[in-house]
Amino acid sequence: MITKRVFAGVAATAALALTLSACSSSAEAGDSDAATATSAEDLGGFDALVEAAKAEGELNVIALPENWANYGEIIALFEEKYGITVNSADPDVSSAEEIQAAKNLKGQDTAPDVFDLGSAVTLDSTDHFAPYQVQAWDDIPEGYKEKSGLWVYDYTGLMSVGFDADAVPAPTSLDDLLGEEYKGKVALNGDPTQAGSAAAAVNLVALQTGGSADDIQPGIDWFAKLADAGNFLPLDPTPATIASGETPVVFDWSYNNLAEAKANEGQRDWQVTVLPGVAVGSYYNQAINVDAPHPAAARLWQEHIFSDEVQNLYLKAGAYPVRLDAMVEAGTVDQEALDAVGEMPADLVQFTAEQTEAASALLAKNWAAAIQ
Repeated sequence: MITKRVFAGVAATAALALTLSACSSSAEAGDSDAATATSAEDLGGFDALVEAAKAEGELNVIALPENWANYGEIIALFEEKYGITVNSADPDVSSAEEIQAAKNLKGQDTAPDVFDLGSAVTLDSTDHFAPYQVQAWDDIPEGYKEKSGLWVYDYTGLMSVGFDADAVPAPTSLDDLLGEEYKGKVALNGDPTQAGSAAAAVNLVALQTGGSADDIQPGIDWFAKLADAGNFLPLDPTPATIASGETPVVFDWSYNNLAEAKANEGQRDWQVTVLPGVAVGSYYNQAINVDAPHPAAARLWQEHIFSDEVQNLYLKAGAYPVRLDAMVEAGTVDQEALDAVGEMPADLVQFTAEQTEAASALLAKNWAAAIQ
């Protein structure tokens, strides 16, 4: 749930202990036409892309926990549908560590083929991406994709508060979280200077405490107040810490907190709330490693991710897929899943690329001192 890129990411530590299996054919695959293909048409069409990917036989993914936005089911479907083995490495690392892994493993069979990244890391890492436009390209709104396909928005949730109802009262506002009942109990999903979900939590608080998408300092100030009250818990939440009661209150994406509610059913009364007022969403980004050892499989994975079937699997997990509007219009959306999740709030803020960069810079400058 929560530990994926325990945010856009913990600054990269040295070499990651990746567990991907080697692929003897990847050296030849890296030299194939697939490595420069910017669409399926470049390879002769979708069927030709499938055949090229099957010939490679493997796909290396990283930072995809099975319970994060339904990735367990999404990966299993890819393997079943195409007969391609998915090697999933280090599911709990951050976005920044994904990029560091690509740097450390460049030229090796075990390097990641694809990325799933928070926006701040994405915008700072475009040199590592290969352009590719999926067949559903026209369904993805302008501004939600880099024009050549270096990165593409994929899914978003709402920033929410998950809490153990047996340990704390249900919070109805940010002010509640400053109260005595939450002493040492309020955690972020990672370090907001490196992880997308944690940064989005600060952004949400900023918007609800007098700040704006152009000025998130009030959010940093509020977390300083939370720390001064003794309520901030500097512990990265995981499914284990939630199950054990170590992290009874967690700011995280709605789809992650919903997954924890399901996982702890019958053990802990984990509930999820989106605080009233302005809401914050932030899309994660899909990208192909420019040095992917399995370039055809990497491109097929993108086609898989943006298909109706998989976009509906995100929705089933409580995440809003980027093609949602087009699927509603075409009648291909899973209506039951959409009814369960509900429509996106009218008062929903998505930070622009420029606002994300500015917020990231301010966090890098002021966060550590604020929560000491």
